[in-house]
Amino acid sequence: MARRLDFFFFIGSTYSYLSVSRAAGTAQARGVDLVWRPFSVRTLMREQNNSPFVGKPFKMRYMWRDLERRAKRLGIAFDGAPPYPIDPEELANRVATLAALEDWCPEFTQAAYKAWFLGKQDPGRPAVVRSILDELGQDVDRCLAAANADAVRDAYAAQTDRARELGIFGSPTFAHGTEIFWGDDRLEDALAWVDDAGDS
Repeated sequence: MARRLDFFFFIGSTYSYLSVSRAAGTAQARGVDLVWRPFSVRTLMREQNNSPFVGKPFKMRYMWRDLERRAKRLGIAFDGAPPYPIDPEELANRVATLAALEDWCPEFTQAAYKAWFLGKQDPGRPAVVRSILDELGQDVDRCLAAANADAVRDAYAAQTDRARELGIFGSPTFAHGTEIFWGDDRLEDALAWVDDAGDS
């Protein structure tokens, strides 16, 4: 099997901030190709009746503190809790899907998380998406039209279907073949699995 790791993520997942910030560099250092796959974890959570934090204040407080600790240990900027939840229409995720189809997904997703976690803006708001796309030098109107068109919506749904088939239930999740690793703290385990698969 190729030295490839699929990175299933949802812009709106808090812990995905850590992976979006570090997974590409960590995978590259190990000689592994990271394939960015935006999907609707929100859809899967609704199907599974699995709401992680909303309406759970103790768990929510722990999550933000845990993120702060991990970010500090990993050298990732963290400036307090950003707005949450975000992207109710999943626009940012559809733009990420377009970007994945066109090979600029890492740049867009990292910029979206920077706007969210450091700029305290909802990257799913049209004005914020427009600003991100403009900063990346993309044709803003073209990208938004494409993100709202059937082809990108279908591609986003197909990635969600693939995640469902793999048994994915959260974001971030890393997959190598049918092996899945949930959570930023499983990134190194996932990369080690790729190493072991290459040796077998």
